Amino acid sequence: MALFKYQQYLAQSQHGNFDTLHSPGASVPDSGIYRCEGYGKEISHTKNSTLPPQSHHQHTAAQGSIRWRLIAAAVTD
Repeated sequence: MALFKYQQYLAQSQHGNFDTLHSPGASVPDSGIYRCEGYGKEISHTKNSTLPPQSHHQHTAAQGSIRWRLIAAAVTD
């Protein structure tokens, strides 16, 4: 789970990019923190970089396929 100390630096957003699940190796639409839905591991990535490949980490059958979700976006504009 991502942690933060100062709430005044965060704002909630209903943007649809937070609802999209991304496959391994996909290009990321936003810079920020991405969380693996099955494993709970988090990574940071910059816009237009690619998410780790399938071999980055393995899942059990119960965890399902590797799917990354944007959980915190960096505002870069």
